[in-house]
Amino acid sequence: MHHEMSTEMQRCIELCQQCHASCLTTVSHCLDMGGEHASRSHITILLDCAAACAQSADFMLRGSDMHGRVCGVCAEACERCAEDCERLANGDQHMLDCAAICRQCAESCRMMATMTA
Repeated sequence: MHHEMSTEMQRCIELCQQCHASCLTTVSHCLDMGGEHASRSHITILLDCAAACAQSADFMLRGSDMHGRVCGVCAEACERCAEDCERLANGDQHMLDCAAICRQCAESCRMMATMTA
């Protein structure tokens, strides 16, 4: 790598990777639960978040000067996912855990987006 990666960026990459994994496992969890959890809109939100997280991590890992813009979109996707998981959680720990990592990732990605703006 040609540049020194900041601690904040390393942390953001880790959170994006964790959030990506959490959203993908939550898709399976929600499909198993059925009902509104398995609705097209909820599954789409989870998959959008997972894809945005993977893309943000990729952009940061390769040192793209566009990572800030991608992280901004990721923060928005994570926020939407957190809100939807919390709305449907009804005490379900898996859903609450997914919402929590989404919120952490959103905060970190927002910081990456503003640092490079």
